[in-house]
Amino acid sequence: MAVHPSAIVAPGARLAAGVEVGPHCVIGPNVEVGEGTWIGAGVVLDGRLRIGRGNRIFHFASLGAPPQDKKYAGEDTAVEIGDRNTIREYVTINRGTAGDAGVTRVGDDNWIMAYVHFAHDCQIGSHTIFANACQLAGHVVVEDWAIFGATTLVHQFVHIGAHAFTGMGTYLPQDLPPFMSASGHMERPYGINSEGLKRRGFSADTIAALKRAYRTLYRSGLGLEEARQALKAQAAECPEVGAIVSFLERSRRGILR
Repeated sequence: MAVHPSAIVAPGARLAAGVEVGPHCVIGPNVEVGEGTWIGAGVVLDGRLRIGRGNRIFHFASLGAPPQDKKYAGEDTAVEIGDRNTIREYVTINRGTAGDAGVTRVGDDNWIMAYVHFAHDCQIGSHTIFANACQLAGHVVVEDWAIFGATTLVHQFVHIGAHAFTGMGTYLPQDLPPFMSASGHMERPYGINSEGLKRRGFSADTIAALKRAYRTLYRSGLGLEEARQALKAQAAECPEVGAIVSFLERSRRGILR
């Protein structure tokens, strides 16, 4: 452990082997930091906060602070962050609320750029990328491998599927299904995230099947229920299309159309 003399680490905080803490950090008594995590200057770690191994938390980030929710009355809620995440300057991640999961979660291997905000009860998967100044309202769910262009804004309770992609400046008031791309304010779907899928090793046949699913959902003129039934038939030949069907069945706010 290497803690700068100017850092304030409360009694009760648990810092594992190999943790580095930069100057002027403040670490609360209910914070746990896993092995090999590096913490830059001026970082504040607050509340019941568990951070995994091998993370890099850059200067002036604030993790675990109370939620920006008027209903919050000091309940014992938490933030849980996994392993090997990069969390850049001025990122804010607020703890959960008693009215929902009670915990804000971030998975593993995420790339979270400067000024990103995760509000209370957000559930972030793994291998995601958030470009600068993305802002997520409360209760948002983000599945694995999603990519967000800079300044993307996400309404509360929205669900973003795995491998989805948003362009810079996108506003998402409704759910974005897996593999799909959206851009604009107000947003419009504009195909699947084909380039990202190629980079992750999806086969040409799978990408073609997902393009067909996109056309069924967005370009066929079918109503949502009719499109869902058509996608069910397509899912027999492509499991990834089945993931879209499952997402539609779980959607709370309705999807972008």
